[in-house]
Parts: sequence; C-alpha cells; structure tokens
Amino acid sequence: MERRAGCFELAQNGTVLLDEIGDMPLATQAKLLRVLEDGRVRRLGGKGEIQLDVRVIAATNAPLEVAMKEGRFREDLYYRLSVFPIPLPPLRQRKDDLPMLSQALLEDLNRKHGTKVTELSGEVLSRFQTYDWPGNVRELRNVIERALILEDANEITTEYLPGGLLAPARVAQSSIERSNETRFVLPEHGISLDEAELSFVKQAIQRSGGNQTRAAELLGISRDQLRYRLKKLEETQVTGSET
Repeated sequence: MERRAGCFELAQNGTVLLDEIGDMPLATQAKLLRVLEDGRVRRLGGKGEIQLDVRVIAATNAPLEVAMKEGRFREDLYYRLSVFPIPLPPLRQRKDDLPMLSQALLEDLNRKHGTKVTELSGEVLSRFQTYDWPGNVRELRNVIERALILEDANEITTEYLPGGLLAPARVAQSSIERSNETRFVLPEHGISLDEAELSFVKQAIQRSGGNQTRAAELLGISRDQLRYRLKKLEETQVTGSET
C-alpha cells in the first residue's frame, strides 16, 4: 500500500553500520553477501533492483574466527567484510585513553542533561586507572553519567562512584605480589643493562601480540615511555652494527 525503503536504500551515498554482525543468522548472512558482491538490492515487494553506493562498517564483540570454526558465520562473508579490519582492544588494555575518553563522555553527557560539570577529580581518574572495566566504554559512560546526575559541584568526585571502583586497587596489589614472588638472577658472566632492557621489551611485545599498550602494562611503564625505550634501543642497535 505504500513504499518502504530498506536500510541500504536509506543509506545511499552514506554508511551502514551492522552492529553485532556475529549474531546474524546464516540465512541473512547469505543475503548480505549477495548485496556486498553485486552492489544491488531489491526492495521488499519491488520488481526492480536498486544500484547501491554505500560504505559498510561491521562491528562485533564475538571473535568471528571462532564463529567460523563452529559453523555460525560464513567464511566467504568474513573475508568479504575484512577489507580494512580494525581490532579494538578492551579498555583495560588501553588505559592511557581513559582521560581523553572520560572528558569526551563528560562533555557529551553535559549536553544531554543540560549540566555543567567540567572535569573529573584526580582521585577519580586514579580509580579509573586501577579498574579493569569489564563493560568497556559502555560501563565507563554509565559510571560518569550516574556521578554527573548526582553531583552538585562542577567536578566529579569519588563520592558517587559505584562500590567496585572504591575497592582497594587490585592492579597495584597484584603488582606488589608479583614483585615479592619474582627473583631476577644476574648471569655469572654478567649482562649489560641495555641487553637486559632490550630482552624484557622484546618479551613484552611478543607476549602482548604487538599491542604496545598491553606491553607497557606488563613492564609497568606508560605507552609513551615504551615508545621512547623502543626508539632508544633501535638507535643503540644501529650504532652497534656500524661500530
């Protein structure tokens, strides 16, 4: 009785975001693959096909490689979508982003609620750094929104943080326990500090799968400090090879 344009048609010359694509039924995956391959869709009840010019972004929380092995996700669709894959580590592995993310979320929530809370206290940011954030950015947004609604001042303090963020810092405690248990033995023939540092940096990079933020956490330094050490060690190796 009336014309009904679908999502792809509505996104003509724009972008379609397919969120949680890992949960898409196999029958729908087959239809999506055909759309991506042909660049055309047929409106429900329509007689002709519509040529598309659409950018497709797919997002998922579930590892698609596992879903493919279990037969829940089509391999051909996976490789058709994986033109520019952008892996996004969980928030606990990129805590250097927390100050910037928190401020951006605070500004967005101020606009939403018509409030004027300008910043988060240093103690709040410190608590954020020691928390694992199992709910990732969504949880961070909820924590800030709750505190912003309850806060009367222009700064968010620990008064309105949930209990989990007020618990003793697990990260700091685990670091102390590891330091008490770990013993480093100096080889009998000795070793230069540069060699030892290079060895630990390489191990951290390998163990983190190349993720510099995670490697920095393993070494107990910031991401910027890790980059500085990598650059310094690289210069040392070049100098040594030329000498």
